[in-house]
Amino acid sequence: MHTSHSQSFDAIRTPRRRVLIALLLVVVALPGVWPTRVCASATQLAELPPAWRDDRGQPFDLRTLQGHAVVLTMAYATCHRVCPITMRRLQQMQRDFDRRGTSAEFLVIGYDPDSDDAAAWHQYRETRHLTRNNWHFLIGTRAAVEQTARQLGFEFWKYDEHVMHDTRVLYFDEHGTLVETRETAGYETTLR
Repeated sequence: MHTSHSQSFDAIRTPRRRVLIALLLVVVALPGVWPTRVCASATQLAELPPAWRDDRGQPFDLRTLQGHAVVLTMAYATCHRVCPITMRRLQQMQRDFDRRGTSAEFLVIGYDPDSDDAAAWHQYRETRHLTRNNWHFLIGTRAAVEQTARQLGFEFWKYDEHVMHDTRVLYFDEHGTLVETRETAGYETTLR
């Protein structure tokens, strides 16, 4: 009797397992739904695509930052959960630099060039009082954004109209060398 109960359980479990495996395969096969694992490969700011546009629509060349410390992250203007945490962390870093009497350039590279144009980033800056001259909100081509994300180890993908993404902040020294990478999710716990 125990054997028949065990056999009937396996008979029920096997079709469910097959359905779950089939669903997983479908999700993995759909482009733009499943994140692609990336690893940081750029250790120099100069290895990234140099040509961008800022939130005023003006050309911005990353090579002009040579000689400056740089704090870099990626975000999108309509994010309501992850990016605000990252921006608070960047603002805290700005206050820390100010307190120590040092400086850095802050770069926020937009994940979604189709939606985050110069006007959207400019409004984002104004409404959040991120208007200091050392803060740069950058827009690139889709290819430049994807290449930069891949080179710096940022994972992101679109889901409906949302950009799903991780939370990272990178610090480049004045020689343009990547010296530190932090996940800002760790900072979220200190804000509560």
